[in-house]
Amino acid sequence: MKNKILVLGAGLVSRPGIHYLLNKKYLNVTVADIDLEKAKSLLVGYDHAHAIKLDITDTPSVRAAISNNDIIVSLLPWEFHPSIAKLCISESRHLVTASYVSDEMRALDKEAKQKNILLLNEMGVDPGFDHMTAMDVIDRVKNEGGKVTGFYSFCGGLPAPENNDNPLGYKFSWSPKGALLSAVNSARYKENGEVIKIDGAELMSNTRIEEINGMGDFEVYPNRDSLPYMNTYGLKDASTIMRGTLRYKGWSDTYRAIQNIGLTDGTRNSELKNNSYREMMAQLSGTKSDSELKKSVADKIGVEVASPVINQFEWLGLFSNNKVSNKDNHLDVLVDLMERKMSYAENEKDMIILQHTFHVESADGTPEKIVSTLIDYGIPFGDSSMARTVSLPLAVSVGLIADNKIKCRGVQIPIIKEIYKPVLNELETLGIKMTEKFYPV
Repeated sequence: MKNKILVLGAGLVSRPGIHYLLNKKYLNVTVADIDLEKAKSLLVGYDHAHAIKLDITDTPSVRAAISNNDIIVSLLPWEFHPSIAKLCISESRHLVTASYVSDEMRALDKEAKQKNILLLNEMGVDPGFDHMTAMDVIDRVKNEGGKVTGFYSFCGGLPAPENNDNPLGYKFSWSPKGALLSAVNSARYKENGEVIKIDGAELMSNTRIEEINGMGDFEVYPNRDSLPYMNTYGLKDASTIMRGTLRYKGWSDTYRAIQNIGLTDGTRNSELKNNSYREMMAQLSGTKSDSELKKSVADKIGVEVASPVINQFEWLGLFSNNKVSNKDNHLDVLVDLMERKMSYAENEKDMIILQHTFHVESADGTPEKIVSTLIDYGIPFGDSSMARTVSLPLAVSVGLIADNKIKCRGVQIPIIKEIYKPVLNELETLGIKMTEKFYPV
């Protein structure tokens, strides 16, 4: 048994997973963070746990921490993972992350296998739970002699309907900057045999409306490159494959306006720190007339002054005389403002929606549609749904590795039954489960 676990990062999504591991009394858990008090706050009431202060840029200290443990869990930003993985290989330690596999990480596969090390990535909700629940259905269809001819997968973290109470229809349960930047990734998918490519700048002009079972209509925009998943999921017979991100209706108009006025620009601008939000918006819209500011902004983004977008900008405080935060670029100014105005109160609930739609041809040639849906809510005054659905799949896999129930090695994602089946079984006991409906076509 490998019972010494090191968790790197004590951020927004870490608590449920850490507590899951701490409740396995045979595991010795250490939480490391640059903010020692934040790490300690997650361990109150658990005498068998430890917190350490760790600067991830201090390589000798990180190496020492890794070498003192058996399984390393990283909840740090994705860009740190290749360097952490190299240290894990060097020290013969397993690593689990919730991040996408980068090319640099993928290149470590051979070396990890030679050292008998598992580098398990994409163990969050999206990516992670989405892979596992998709493969569970795809493998079942194939085992019954059928084939999947079309696949859609849509996921989103949103305010629960009763807490969707601001004009933008969104709140942040994870990094606001990450959420904003994810909406400018270029995308590619295949629909009815046609490959469709969308540039990042045009992403929000290529949304669609999709119905979620029991929840009504939502906007969807394509999520990165869906085409590699034809091989990843073994969908050689599929003429359609698309992964997308869910938002409440109207978000694409809001984001396009934010983009078009220049608020997603991360270029350094030292003059920003001396400006009010109103002065910043005047510069971005190119007006010197204070009384015409809203009209100037509306003209710049191509909407009417009375439009919802201008009301949203006003609600955010972008037309106020308050000084901007101590940031040196427009993107960070916006992120700081949104973080203050669009975060969850302790008594509010977020919501994760994941819906897969499978177009299937059964063994006898009969067409069928399977719709598999997760709707998961956060707990008021407790853990958010985002935190639960990101960190619990990861923590469950760590427990299985510690118990020697996951034996594969190298760079892996959870698309093989050895990983996804026991993880999904355990998540079901924690209340995280898809509901399936079958429709004749």
